Amino acid sequence: MSTYRKIHGRSIQAVTTDPSESVSEGQVWYNTTSDTFKSVISSSAWSSSAAILTARYGAGGAGTQTAGLIMGGNIGPSDTRTTAVEEYNGSGFSAGGALPTATRAGGTAGTQTAAFHAGGYTTADVSTAYTYDGSSWTAIPSLGTARRSLNPAGAGTTTASIVCGGYASASPEGARDFVEEYNGTSWSEQNDLPAARANVAACGTQTALIIANGGPSAVNLSFLYDGTNWTAAPNTNATLTGRMGAGTQTDAIVAGGRPPTSNVTENYDGTSWTTNSATLGTARYEGAPATSGTSSEWMIAGGYSTAISTATEEYNKSANVITAGAFASSGSLNTARSQIAGFGATTDASIGAGGYRYGPNAYTNLAEEYDGSTFSATPNMPVSLGFRNAGGTVTAGVVFGGHDGTSPANTSLWNGSSYSNGPNIVDPGYGTMGNGSQTALFMCGSSEPARPTTLTEEYDGSSWSSVPATLNTGGGNGMGVGSQTAGLAIGRGSPNPVENIMEEYNGSTWTVGHTMVAAMSRSSAQGGSTPQDNTMVAGGNASPNTTSQIYNGTSWVTGPSLATGRTSGNGMGAGNSASSMLVAGGNSPSISTSEKFTAETTALNVKTLTQS
Repeated sequence: MSTYRKIHGRSIQAVTTDPSESVSEGQVWYNTTSDTFKSVISSSAWSSSAAILTARYGAGGAGTQTAGLIMGGNIGPSDTRTTAVEEYNGSGFSAGGALPTATRAGGTAGTQTAAFHAGGYTTADVSTAYTYDGSSWTAIPSLGTARRSLNPAGAGTTTASIVCGGYASASPEGARDFVEEYNGTSWSEQNDLPAARANVAACGTQTALIIANGGPSAVNLSFLYDGTNWTAAPNTNATLTGRMGAGTQTDAIVAGGRPPTSNVTENYDGTSWTTNSATLGTARYEGAPATSGTSSEWMIAGGYSTAISTATEEYNKSANVITAGAFASSGSLNTARSQIAGFGATTDASIGAGGYRYGPNAYTNLAEEYDGSTFSATPNMPVSLGFRNAGGTVTAGVVFGGHDGTSPANTSLWNGSSYSNGPNIVDPGYGTMGNGSQTALFMCGSSEPARPTTLTEEYDGSSWSSVPATLNTGGGNGMGVGSQTAGLAIGRGSPNPVENIMEEYNGSTWTVGHTMVAAMSRSSAQGGSTPQDNTMVAGGNASPNTTSQIYNGTSWVTGPSLATGRTSGNGMGAGNSASSMLVAGGNSPSISTSEKFTAETTALNVKTLTQS
């Protein structure tokens, strides 16, 4: 008689708690606490990720789920094209080297540091082609035939590329059956497609390819290519065009398409197409796929849904359940307001003080404490001010500076139960940026000429003093995070235009840091204990927005979007990384809601076995 041990080479282990890691798919164990047999099984799911910087469709895609690339595309309803290139690191986007010409609907593939872009549409169909080395584009020989609608019909590498079909305006206008290959030196025509087709989804390599669907009139056809000849493959289950694809000739995945706009995902196993239970969260067509992705780890960005989209989604098939990082609604302030000063050692133990209340159009001295889910009133500050800086913890906090009150030089000290007046700032001004602890603060910049816009002051727990260090670029309305010896001044606003600059402070000098992905002012930022090399900002600017950005000490990338656009809110509390953040209040015109950010989590997909 066969036993589990004979079949699998191991016995069923008895445990009191389910394992959390290092378990193979299909492994079975007995949980003595719940008196059940359990196992880990694979699951498939799409999850949202950080939005792209520029909404677009008809863009080219390349790379993988953790190193993706988006190239060009259409950014407007009147066929406005872009040169913008964005790079994805698995969590967010940053700007790459721009395309030489604003183009949409080109054929693309490769990796983030070795991609190609061929053909497309500028103001007419083009045959031009380029390769990308991770920072800049180089012209290569042109396609033999100018055409567009090659997205996402490209596959392969920069030395073994292939583009299939397309659409041309030249007489006779319509879809084409042309196939061209690039060998690193020149393009050459190959055997034509069995049928003229545009916007096909291509999966595989130059010598082992499967293409599926396509238009202009959507079909469910698919074909195999062996480097020389085309043969018919099983039909897909959906009849669509503008789908996105990745994987190999025998393990392919396609998703999305139209008409109507679809969220359907299908897999090909070398024999047949199967409709996947996992569907895109945002139905779309002509998004930019990670063409070098696999059927178990893939990414799609942008596309057209009900409008041009910024949405990014990742696909994973594994024994783990992946919950994407996201902002989620939390408790609301008791009093709606903007310009709050936030402080606290952690997100779930923080205080928001002061601010500006629209409606009565007045500054306030109200303060509220957040416990991880709800806000409750605390004693008021001594002064009514907005746009204040703050630092410290819920038992030893400090709020300083401010705008349009009777005491803009005021420092308010919090001891866990009440506020008292501390020493005045040497040179008060509006729009300063600062942070730290109750005994070691920095404050810099300004948004008004009354205070020098490059000035830095420090607080040692007993007095303020001006220090020699000055910002390289004057201004205010940015965000100050970190400590007195490892601080950041992020973004900048009035009196300058909104800036994407960042400067780093080591306690004695300011140095120019890494450029932000997008210019920001009046944003929400984490508090003082946030590390200099791991921080997050969200919202901001004159018009409320939902953008967030994350800094890892090397570069800025986009993060998951806020649910509610807001400006002049504030981040309350801090943490030891950019994995948690609370954004409260803001202008819209005045809001009371808060949102908490939680980073991506991974957990085993444990299932209880039952007999049926």
